[in-house]
Amino acid sequence: MEIEERKYPGELASPLQVHEFAEEYRKAATLLLRLGRPGKPLTRAPFRLSAIHAIELYLTALLLHRGRSPNQIRKMQHDLSARTELALEAGLRLRAKTAQHLHSLSQNREYLVTRYGPELAATASQINRLTATLDEVAAKVTILIGLSSTMPQPVGLTAETSP
Repeated sequence: MEIEERKYPGELASPLQVHEFAEEYRKAATLLLRLGRPGKPLTRAPFRLSAIHAIELYLTALLLHRGRSPNQIRKMQHDLSARTELALEAGLRLRAKTAQHLHSLSQNREYLVTRYGPELAATASQINRLTATLDEVAAKVTILIGLSSTMPQPVGLTAETSP
């Protein structure tokens, strides 16, 4: 009897499917951003988690598009710094401030803090910095993988306020 190798979720997903998944998390982040309340850092945690996950998925889509295997990407776990370095090598051009922010997200373990550390919520990066990082990564990855006709709308804009 042959033992079937167990597949990881997402292992067979195409770069375009992962990009679409990232888009859905970015849209969710947009909606969750509105629910946060000033002076209440915990109310921003759902936005942060969705935004960070969307960024991770955008970078993953680009890496898959540029030929990285799902196994190589999975080995990075949730390390945005490692993903960013490979994405930069794959042609992603980010502003220095954005690249630095992606590295600091990893250094400060914001993914874990956002998921499990309510006592550390006030120490996370600024909302406007996270929003700007998400917007830039989404827009530039979308262009690089050839989906410029479906350019993501910035997180800060709503249907009522968009041009």
